[in-house]
Amino acid sequence: MSEHPFARSSTRVLAVASGKGGVGKSSITANLAVALARRGRRVGALDADVWGFSLRRMLGATEPPTVTAEDRIVPPEVHGVRLISMGFFAPEDQAVIWRGPMLHKALEQFLTQVDWGELDWLVVDMPPGTGDVSLSMSQFLPRAEVLVVTTPQPAAQSVAQRAAAMAAKVELDVVGVVENMSFFRGDDGTVYELFGHGGGRELAERLGVPLLGRVPLVPALREGADVGVPIVVSDPEGEAAQAFAVIARRLDAEIAPRRIYKPELRIT
Repeated sequence: MSEHPFARSSTRVLAVASGKGGVGKSSITANLAVALARRGRRVGALDADVWGFSLRRMLGATEPPTVTAEDRIVPPEVHGVRLISMGFFAPEDQAVIWRGPMLHKALEQFLTQVDWGELDWLVVDMPPGTGDVSLSMSQFLPRAEVLVVTTPQPAAQSVAQRAAAMAAKVELDVVGVVENMSFFRGDDGTVYELFGHGGGRELAERLGVPLLGRVPLVPALREGADVGVPIVVSDPEGEAAQAFAVIARRLDAEIAPRRIYKPELRIT
């Protein structure tokens, strides 16, 4: 297996994971990547959800990758984020019907044959669950930090815990929890907890990591994902965008990586 550029670099790799689909993991990934870029960081986003790829649409990436004379893939940049997704290589309306070895090879190529340049952050949208793709990514990115996404209801956080359990088994560090769809705020300011209360905090306490933020249920968040304009771009002063700004700041400025790579330290 070829060594990828993040095996020996100071790039922080953040794997955004959940135990199930439907919790808004990809929306969190897209907006968080842009929020980090808006902090002046050099950010890449890798859509590792090979079956359910959606980041190209969510980020509004209309230009495809280019290829250099050395057959290196150059990712397009949108909203300050360099993006690679299966969405560039497969029609959106067709299923990717691949077995594990083919998925493994595709992800390896995304890491070894893409000219990412110098990055401060690589944000990876992981597929839901704990299958082949998640195992492959843990092998490719042994220094990745895991961010677990859940929703407030107890059933969701108990499933999200499986993603954290898998991270522990493959020796990846969970750095925090984000609770999505935490509440809906009406026009009169009344807060409605449509999906229950406290699941994110309970999961964070159980894992011994911080609850990094609670993202409200905002129609514009979904609408922005559909048209390719993340809410941190369309409404940067809004409540949802400010939640992403806080999560980005905490990850970038407050939570130090537990595994620090120093290029002068090598095993020979």
